[in-house]
Amino acid sequence: MAHPATRHSTDQIYSVLRTDVISGALKPREAMSEARMALRFGVSRTPVREAFKRLVDEGFLVAVPQVGTFVAPIDLAAVHNSQFVRETLECRTVTLAAERIRDADRRRLEALIEEQAAAVRRQDRPEIFRLDEFFHAEISRIAGYSAVWNMIEGVKAQMDRVRCLSLETPSWSEVILQEHRVIAAHIMKHDAAGAEAAMRAHLRTVFATIDAIARDHADAFDDSRLTRDAP
Repeated sequence: MAHPATRHSTDQIYSVLRTDVISGALKPREAMSEARMALRFGVSRTPVREAFKRLVDEGFLVAVPQVGTFVAPIDLAAVHNSQFVRETLECRTVTLAAERIRDADRRRLEALIEEQAAAVRRQDRPEIFRLDEFFHAEISRIAGYSAVWNMIEGVKAQMDRVRCLSLETPSWSEVILQEHRVIAAHIMKHDAAGAEAAMRAHLRTVFATIDAIARDHADAFDDSRLTRDAP
């Protein structure tokens, strides 16, 4: 069993590197060095090696025998699978949110939208992404199923990598903001059908641009396991 201090270091390193991969701070196919990361985090190579193993197991890193460890390219099959899960769960939760929203929830949604608008004006990509997550989590909370968002978070990491790439285009964040406004408006009017349709369109937006993103970032993607079934 790992020493508690080592375990703590491993968890911290894993969390930081996972975030770096998803955000694009660590680029797909970038070489990863245990020695370099040990220096970065001020630890021995043991917790770095353990964090690398977890990231390999989850598909964020690829270990090539006799060559080295690299940031994994984005798995398009996993993107499609996470889209299916998100659409199935969130289209249900958004209808419940529209049915159950109260005045306090309405004020919270409005505040989140305004915070996101301010972040878009600043082109603060990390904050835009964070508020996007909060918006969807808040809908699950209003619906009465907060834990559903935790389930979704567990399967959508590869899609999040695509989302972060898309935010490199300033106009994209404005599109997402406008779609959030539409979803929120339907929820606040107790329009369950309209909220579901708006959420479905929102979640499928990424697929309308994925080809363009893949062309602009060809080295970032791996479609070798991609199933051709439409979402």
